[in-house]
Order: sequence, then structure tokens, then C-alpha cells
Amino acid sequence: MADKIFEEPRLVSIYDHFDGERADLEHYVSIARELKANSVLDVGCGTGSLACRLAGEGFGVVGIDPAEASLYFARGKRNADRVRWILGDATAVPTMTIDLALMTGNVAQVFLTDEALEVTFKAIHSCVAPNGHLVFEVRDPSKKAWLEWNRKNTFRRLDIPVIGFVESWCEVISASNDLVDFRWTYVFDSDGQKITSDSTLRFRERKEIESSLDKSGFKVKEVRDAPDRPEKEFVFIAVAK
Repeated sequence: MADKIFEEPRLVSIYDHFDGERADLEHYVSIARELKANSVLDVGCGTGSLACRLAGEGFGVVGIDPAEASLYFARGKRNADRVRWILGDATAVPTMTIDLALMTGNVAQVFLTDEALEVTFKAIHSCVAPNGHLVFEVRDPSKKAWLEWNRKNTFRRLDIPVIGFVESWCEVISASNDLVDFRWTYVFDSDGQKITSDSTLRFRERKEIESSLDKSGFKVKEVRDAPDRPEKEFVFIAVAK
């Protein structure tokens, strides 16, 4: 079951506005070019921003996500007709062969158990071509990004076309060991409706992720910095063994 922020139609309709320009997208398009990929699987594609951008650049793209409302919204975007959309998690990917799989944003951190993460990695491995790649980002747990997830630091009020003013902020509910529970709140000026969406992310150490990749048939080729969040994230580039 996807978090409400990705499944509630009213929240999905404003998601891209609050998500901003997504400075990270060009970074992933560049990586796809660098790795000479022709076909790309966007795992956890959400509202399709990256998938549609890749399709517009000429890549063959498959976007998969468990949130039906997000995929419905994605299908209305420019170049969406050039993307193959699949409802489900990575295990729902049909028999196919792709050059590169991507997981952007917080996708790799929504898998709260090692088993869930490795099932996902293995499902991706099953459709990646020999010597194909898996590229994804995770937040560096040592930076404790969640300490800044409070109303003071995250409050925004946007005037969204057709929808009107919407206020939003994030607050941490709990942080224990490597799990962080947090809540996004949205208030719509037009009718005063308040909608909350709760999420949980797991902040794994780099060695833990490398171990899960190895168990799932991938070898870490390189770990880079994220240009949109310098020194705050790890960008893993792994190759299928």
C-alpha cells in the first residue's frame, strides 16, 4: 500500500508543485547517457517526472509504481505516451531485458527490512541485461537529515493554478535506531481541508547496502555524491554480476 501522499488524488495533484524543479533529474539522465543505456526501468516512478524526461530524450522507458493515483497523473504528462507504465512494485515487472534500472528520491529507503530490499534488488536483477546497471540514491545516515524535518524548516505556502493556496509542512513522529517516522500535513485554503500523510524511511549504513546488493547479484562499481544534496547522500552505481 503506497503512502497517502502518492495515492490520495488531491495530494497527487499538488505533489509536483511542492517537489519543485527536481535538480536531480538531469543528473540521472546524464548517468543514463554515461552508461550508454538504451532502455531504462524507473522503479518507484511516482508521478513520472523522470520517466517522461527520459522518454523525451529518446530512451526506451518503463515506469513502475504501486500507487495507482500517481500513475494516472503521470499518464497525462508530456511524452507519457512513450513510456510503458506498470502498476505494482519491482516484483511485478514482466519478463523483459533493460540496460539500466533507476531508483530516485527516497525509493530505496521505503524498504524497511533487509528481506524487502533484497527481494526488490533481485527482481531488478532478473530483468537487467548482463553487465547492466542499477543506480539509486540513499541519504547518508550520519548526516541525520530528519533533524531538520520540522514545521519551522519545511513550511511552505504555494499558490497552485486552479487549486489555489496550499500550506504544507513536515514533522518527525519518531526516530528509533535506523527508522524514522514522519508526517506531511497539507491544508487547502479553498475549503479548509487538512490531509496528513505518514511515511517511514530506513537509514542504512553504506556497508549494509553493499551487502544486500552482493546477495542480490550486483557488484558496487562506484558510490558518488549527489549533486543536488552534496555530502548528504550516497549514489550507488552497481553492475549485474
